[in-house]
Amino acid sequence: MLLGAAIIDGTGAEPIRKRAVVVEEGRISRVVDEAQVPRGERVDLSGHTLLPGLINSHIHLCLGAEPDPVRALLQDPPAVTVVKMGLRAREIVEAGVTAVRDMGGRDHLELGIRHAINQGWIPGPRMLAAGKPICMTGGHGHWMGREADGADDARKAVREQLKAGADVIKLIATGGVLTPGVEPGASQLTLEEMRAAIEEARKAGRRTAAHAGGAQGVADAIEAGITTIEHGIFLTEEIVARMRRDGVFLVPTLNAPAAIAAGGLAAGIPEFMVRKSDAVIAAHTASFQLAMRSGVAIAAGNDAGTPLNPHGSLVPELALMVKCGMTPLQAIHSATSVAAEALGLGSEIGRIAPGYTADLIAVAGNPAERVEALADVRMVLLRGRALRKEIHS
Repeated sequence: MLLGAAIIDGTGAEPIRKRAVVVEEGRISRVVDEAQVPRGERVDLSGHTLLPGLINSHIHLCLGAEPDPVRALLQDPPAVTVVKMGLRAREIVEAGVTAVRDMGGRDHLELGIRHAINQGWIPGPRMLAAGKPICMTGGHGHWMGREADGADDARKAVREQLKAGADVIKLIATGGVLTPGVEPGASQLTLEEMRAAIEEARKAGRRTAAHAGGAQGVADAIEAGITTIEHGIFLTEEIVARMRRDGVFLVPTLNAPAAIAAGGLAAGIPEFMVRKSDAVIAAHTASFQLAMRSGVAIAAGNDAGTPLNPHGSLVPELALMVKCGMTPLQAIHSATSVAAEALGLGSEIGRIAPGYTADLIAVAGNPAERVEALADVRMVLLRGRALRKEIHS
């Protein structure tokens, strides 16, 4: 049992104290008054904060945050990519991120990493994976994606990802930063193509995500029935009203262009990536703030693996969300129960409550006052098993 800590339960509520969390068979069985703690193994977390493991709703495990990660990926033999992905998975979970959603990998290698984690062969977070993103011919991410043209081909592309074992289907609605020759605001997959793809995903019980920056592409993805909008750079009042009405989540990935702009050409990042990042940051920030004010559900995700945006800690993304207007508790909420709902795991993870899986972290200090305290991880439990523990019983 875990006692002595301030508890942030993942619902957005203020921390609670003098409560103990009882873990049995990998799940939270009870949350009780410390004065009523039953006998058993105790872990004293005095001076720490206990909270649900963080959830990163948007990563690319195949990318390594080099100045030009696409070039590095394409140069590496597949075996080297797999080794690197395994190392990154360990970095992620040791940083207190206990669940991730991989939004595009390399030839389904990430599905093998997911299997290895599930089998306990390597340490890593709970992992959902999209397989190959579905894009138009020559579209954004074609170097990792499945190019499709027309509704029937889009439908077949979804079926291929489902056959490979994808947990979620990702569609490329607009251009993006990391692909030369496309612009973030330009529409790519059509409304009809996305409708067909989403219909096929729904038949298989899968959620869908759209890489979508430009307003028209975002609007088309929402009209087609998308679950989450990734990035959402050029949002409008009408779009955010529709997102709120339809329950569409926003995964903003603020740190992706911010890290590129901060590093710039001096860091060796290709010029086209720097130019496009510089051009979208102001609109990206304004769109995030518009969505936040309008009550859109925002799930944390940082696009880890993009230039100078490494795997591991989610803190830089959460700190940007706070800088853009969220409170620390709102940012933590976005990385716990809101993210869990976006991933379709809201009844399983993201909260400290009886019946939930014991994916828990303990950090030094008080992240409800200063979100950067989440970087000082002292304990990580995944399904009740300690993967990292610097606190003695």
